[in-house]
Amino acid sequence: MLENFLAFFKYFPEFNASVAAGLIIFARFVGFLMFAPVISRKEIPALVKISLSFLMTISFVGILHPSAPPAGTSLVLSVFLNIVFGTIIGFAAQAIFAALSAAGDMMNMQMGLSASTMLDPSTKSQSSVMGVFFTLFGTIIFMNMGGLFWLFSAFKRSFDVFGLYGTSIPLSHIISIDYLVLSTSNILYVGLQIAAPVLLATLGQDIILGIISKTAPQVNVFQLSFLFKPVMGVGILLLILPMLVNVINDYFTYFAKIY
Repeated sequence: MLENFLAFFKYFPEFNASVAAGLIIFARFVGFLMFAPVISRKEIPALVKISLSFLMTISFVGILHPSAPPAGTSLVLSVFLNIVFGTIIGFAAQAIFAALSAAGDMMNMQMGLSASTMLDPSTKSQSSVMGVFFTLFGTIIFMNMGGLFWLFSAFKRSFDVFGLYGTSIPLSHIISIDYLVLSTSNILYVGLQIAAPVLLATLGQDIILGIISKTAPQVNVFQLSFLFKPVMGVGILLLILPMLVNVINDYFTYFAKIY
């Protein structure tokens, strides 16, 4: 019975090629979804992600018009390599967001909010309030400037770099290694630049409170710091928020060259 069923599909070679290619495209997009910004967040239901992967698979099968797999092609190996390949593309984009999270963590500590943490659904771990805020803030800016279009364009371009039935991943041709190293090595540096106004303001406040504690020891400076530092930090953040939009926008635009 099974032999007759398989023999039936031999009369439809184009259908067989489309099914094999669709399975590989689906595997690549699943790997891409594991790390890609916005669409990899845990708040998005798994059913939505699977449906999106299925729709993307159908779309790219129609765009690519895949041919039949070469003789001797291992379908299992192709699926595995495409999952790894999609994961690399998603990780390269996710590394850009790490600087925003680092900036939020720096502000959170300097504002005296180290004890204030919340559960981040995207990582399922305790994260700082400001870190979560900057991640969501950066996500909104990323979507507003067409970041999802960049992601899908990079995914489409990946088929020109690494074919469906490739047997080795050409890392030097996938992404710009120089920009990848730059984006990962400068996470703390870029995060410090974004958080610098709040850090400098709270540092100046610490100096002033230190002078007060020396000139008027009867003043409980320790309790005052818990009151003034969060208020000062939030006030400075609200003041510079419009400028941060342009800074983060330029940051995303510059590191979009990674693809």
